[in-house]
Amino acid sequence: MKHPTREECERLLEEYGTPEHVKGHCRAVAATGYAIGQALNEKGFHLDLELILASGLLHDIARVEDKHWEVGAELAEKLGYRAESEIIKVHMTYSPFSKLENITETDLVCLGDRLVKEDEYVGLDSRINYVINKARRNGHPEAKPYILKKKRDARRFMDEIEAVIGTTIDRLMRDTDTDHLTDIYHTEEKIKAHDETR
Repeated sequence: MKHPTREECERLLEEYGTPEHVKGHCRAVAATGYAIGQALNEKGFHLDLELILASGLLHDIARVEDKHWEVGAELAEKLGYRAESEIIKVHMTYSPFSKLENITETDLVCLGDRLVKEDEYVGLDSRINYVINKARRNGHPEAKPYILKKKRDARRFMDEIEAVIGTTIDRLMRDTDTDHLTDIYHTEEKIKAHDETR
């Protein structure tokens, strides 16, 4: 299945007029999902890292629109990126996370989105506190129990991942250079170049 490259995703974000701070958020979500997926693949999983990367980069392409998840999914679908479209469409409401043995790329993009605040990996507690406070400021304090329920599910999912990768996701992200995905992109380019010489 063909996925848009990092360059194509960046071009789409630019052409759509996605604000710079949202682009930064998309890059951070992509980097987080990718790093976790890569760590799992090193332990024998077979996650499509290109799908995680592209979906993370495009998940909020239409964030300035009402129902941005539907608008973004429709855009990706029209461009022929069906798998990315499916992830974009559910990223705001995705729950519960899969059991680890059934993990999908959707799980990792959505987890990345729940661990990143703006353009920075902040971890689950900080991100959820931010979401609760935002809901309260927007006049929806009743959302707190629902948000906390989703937090418990995310924590359960993270615990399962951490048991397999042998470290915490916080430590994994602290030890991963995610500045604009430079290392990740170069790693992908090296893997492709190596595969092409075989």
